[in-house]
Amino acid sequence: MLLGVITLVADLTRYATGGGLQMTSLLAFWKGIAPQSLTAFAGIVQRYAHPYIWDPGFVRLLVLPTAFLCFALGALFGILGRRKRRVNIYAN
Repeated sequence: MLLGVITLVADLTRYATGGGLQMTSLLAFWKGIAPQSLTAFAGIVQRYAHPYIWDPGFVRLLVLPTAFLCFALGALFGILGRRKRRVNIYAN
């Protein structure tokens, strides 16, 4: 979630300075940080998985805004990691 906030603030800062609202995609973000790992990941997925997993699957996820994906993953992990509520049942 913190990475989502950071990328959202960076995108909104660019908008406030007159650059227009342009959300950074995960693909552009990943290329900017570690382009070799992106190339390696793409090669591994294309080599060991079905071709449709990379092209329509991962490519569609990578063009989504980074902030959206980080918030979605944070919410998913928050839901999966929450403690279950204990229910006490008393029988008379």
